[in-house]
Amino acid sequence: MKAELEKLINLQKTDSEIRRLKQSLETADTRRAELEREFEKHAFSIREIQDRRDRLRAERAELDKHIAENKTYLERADRNLKHAQNQKEYETAMRETDSLQKQISQFETQTLENMTALEEVEKEIEGRAEEINTLDQKRAEAIAEFDQQMEKDRAALAKVQGGREDVFKTLPSNLAAVYNRLSQRSRDGIAVAEVVNSSCSACFMALRPQMLVEVKRGEQIITCESCTRILYVAPKDTNAAVASEGQA
Repeated sequence: MKAELEKLINLQKTDSEIRRLKQSLETADTRRAELEREFEKHAFSIREIQDRRDRLRAERAELDKHIAENKTYLERADRNLKHAQNQKEYETAMRETDSLQKQISQFETQTLENMTALEEVEKEIEGRAEEINTLDQKRAEAIAEFDQQMEKDRAALAKVQGGREDVFKTLPSNLAAVYNRLSQRSRDGIAVAEVVNSSCSACFMALRPQMLVEVKRGEQIITCESCTRILYVAPKDTNAAVASEGQA
């Protein structure tokens, strides 16, 4: 019976691995898209800060243009002021001069604010220089690594499925039928559950002391009284139990 129990344990491990590999492959497109989205978030944040820098530079150029134009107008107003022929021309030139000086002052204040904002943006871009310069490369490497892993999973699945059939054919028909019934009934596909801390690892029900002893012996098929799954104790736990009984 120990040999048959070992086959059941190996079959369960094989089926669990098949289940894991299938799930990995079935969710591959979703996980790949999520990986793409994560890199796109980084790229978007970088583009956003670069766009802000470009807007600030364009704004600075526009301010410089306005200042230069208004200084030209101011020079003309100054000439008009100096060559005023009467009081009316003098007052008109004076009002124009004051207005232009105020506009130039406003534009210069905006220029200082622009320079401060631009320095902050350029400092942030400089601090993220490595991220910016390596983002495309890291994205390509991450996607390539993911695709390679999926290829490995596909190859592993084909190999494991082939080995599974070889193991399953060696089981007695009655055990094979019990295994199939239990695995198909449970959502997690677990038909053979390890005993961990004296409890069934599938449903977490504690085993009676006598049942625990029988499971450790492995001389017959023992099922959980709660979930009816086939129980077993891992070899290391069995050896520890045997050593403990010998010391007693």
